[in-house]
Amino acid sequence: MKKLFIIIPFLFFLIACTEREKVVFTVTPGDYAYLDCPVNLDLQYLFSEIPEYMVLYEDTPDGQVQLPFQYDMNHPGTVIWFTVTGELNVGETRTYYLEKTTKKRGSSPHTVNITQTEDEVMVTESDRPILNYRKSEMMPPEGVDEIYRRSGYIHPIWSPGGEILTRIQPPDHYHHYGIWNPWTKTHIQGREIDYWNLAKGEGTVRSKALLTMSEGPVYGSFTVLQEHVDFGHEGGERVTMDEFWEITYRGSLVSGDRYILDLNTTLRNVLQDTILFDAYRYGGGLGFRATEKWKAESCTVLTSEGDDRSTADGSRARWCIVEGESSAGQGRSGILFMSHPRNREHPEPMRVWPDNVHQGEMFFEFCPIRHNDWIIEPGVDKYLAYRLVVFDGTMSADEAQRHWNGFAHPPVAGKETTGVLPVHH
Repeated sequence: MKKLFIIIPFLFFLIACTEREKVVFTVTPGDYAYLDCPVNLDLQYLFSEIPEYMVLYEDTPDGQVQLPFQYDMNHPGTVIWFTVTGELNVGETRTYYLEKTTKKRGSSPHTVNITQTEDEVMVTESDRPILNYRKSEMMPPEGVDEIYRRSGYIHPIWSPGGEILTRIQPPDHYHHYGIWNPWTKTHIQGREIDYWNLAKGEGTVRSKALLTMSEGPVYGSFTVLQEHVDFGHEGGERVTMDEFWEITYRGSLVSGDRYILDLNTTLRNVLQDTILFDAYRYGGGLGFRATEKWKAESCTVLTSEGDDRSTADGSRARWCIVEGESSAGQGRSGILFMSHPRNREHPEPMRVWPDNVHQGEMFFEFCPIRHNDWIIEPGVDKYLAYRLVVFDGTMSADEAQRHWNGFAHPPVAGKETTGVLPVHH
């Protein structure tokens, strides 16, 4: 799967101590302001021989603070992740160091865990539920046509305070499934296949396999293979596209009422024929059907361009805050949805139900084919990257922009200003 590459200025120096050896480095924000930003560090830039065991510290005005870190499962033993906590503003500098140590001293407990059952993959943090991914087909409610059954979606997503924010199989749209991303008007050799509107019986998306899992003190991640299935092929049912969905939970933020979730999609046309995604107001990207609590009077929308729920539909944005009534302690919960600059059509078009349709229910989608067709060639992978900040309470536009800066232009540790490092997007 493709990784984005980002260049950022970074200063480091090596200090040799008489009792122990440590590497000291600083992180500076460049032209962007950040808030609770995940950062990766390639140890090969710092060590001629990478130590087997290390401890990470930050130098703060109140003294040295030990921080958890975790090895990147895609680059075992060379790349680590940690979080630059709190605000990091333009002109500021944060100082850290890695110290060689013993295994016992350097080990950290696994606070993020991933477990699976026959039906689901579940992400928890310190036994608190975060999300479930559905592996097996979910049947529709009793009395509803079985054609609406589906797998390969996320539900529930819980807010930090325990509020369920997603919904599946609502009576007005039985084919809506929490967070999911099927394509709608699709053509292969001139024949239409709709993977979204299940009632047509033309296609669906199925969860095929759990490919990887990684868990630890900083993040938990897993990758699944999903298949786009064509029911109408003259030779019988066939798979037309493989989709690799990488889901990464990056842990609770310092405030305790926010957490970060990354969703990265790789689409692969497995046919010899070109697949056409027709321009349409629904399809692919990232779809979200909200809790039934969120109605016209209890749910708000704010985009990076200043649009609200009445004007956001069809517009483009870097990010969008969807927020509504909640039973969590602060009475409100929400999700900040962010589109990566390398996504197709970025700033990305959206489908947002205005508050005067569907009884005021809430549906949001980043829709990269909203205005223009997309051709998926055989053997050419396509990529989409999204980040969510799930929160209780409210969120300001300034906070949303800081989170988007961390997603789109993250500070990455490197030895030289020309250092280039892989990033999870």
